[in-house]
Amino acid sequence: MLSAFPHAMPVAGLIGGLMIGVAAAIMLLGLGRIAGVSGLAARATGIADSGAPRSIAIAFIVGLPLGALILSWITGGIVTRFPPSIIPLLIGGLLVGYGTRLGSGCTSGHGVCGMSRLSRRSLIATAIFMTSGFITVALMRAGGFL
Repeated sequence: MLSAFPHAMPVAGLIGGLMIGVAAAIMLLGLGRIAGVSGLAARATGIADSGAPRSIAIAFIVGLPLGALILSWITGGIVTRFPPSIIPLLIGGLLVGYGTRLGSGCTSGHGVCGMSRLSRRSLIATAIFMTSGFITVALMRAGGFL
């Protein structure tokens, strides 16, 4: 099965998933808060007045790119690919931001934390964004973009 995905890294994916799960568990058990990145980002930037303590939110949001940077140093680099123009990234970022406000949370909040709590709202939100992703990939492949 992995021959279809020559660049797949299942062990790294498993370790990353475990780390996300542990971080979410620490937030939930230690602070009683959901580790949703959009909510933490809103709290860290002062957009939201409620949620995790602001210092915790800032540490979590700063830790995301810092962790990637440390991993890059340890492993000798991470391959990234971006479009030649920043415009699609900006549009995508705005659409994701709008979607997180519309859906009352992001993929990490709903997909990791909400589903593990069997939250009905999170189960529905996750089904919607997964279906949207599948449709988007199918359309991109059909249009020759992937």
